[in-house]
Amino acid sequence: MAEDKPDVAWRVIGGLVGVVTAWAARKILGFAWVKATGKEPPIDTDSPEVSMGEAIGYAVLMGVGMSVAQIVVNRTAKKRYDAWKAVKQVTPGR
Repeated sequence: MAEDKPDVAWRVIGGLVGVVTAWAARKILGFAWVKATGKEPPIDTDSPEVSMGEAIGYAVLMGVGMSVAQIVVNRTAKKRYDAWKAVKQVTPGR
């Protein structure tokens, strides 16, 4: 039964990884947006000063980019954590 509950350490680590990933992905995608368009990313996509195409393009870039980043980082982090946990369980005296 104890195996059904998520590991508390993983929940904390996973949460921190998620926050850092979201922050880094937003910075990287914002940088890519500036390089591709030559303009700063739209802060308020509901603003009438931002064209519909620009608002939709930014939303698509951020949505897809953030999702891909979260999937890749979460899977990698979980795999590394599970490997570390397996080694820790096998190693005597620790």
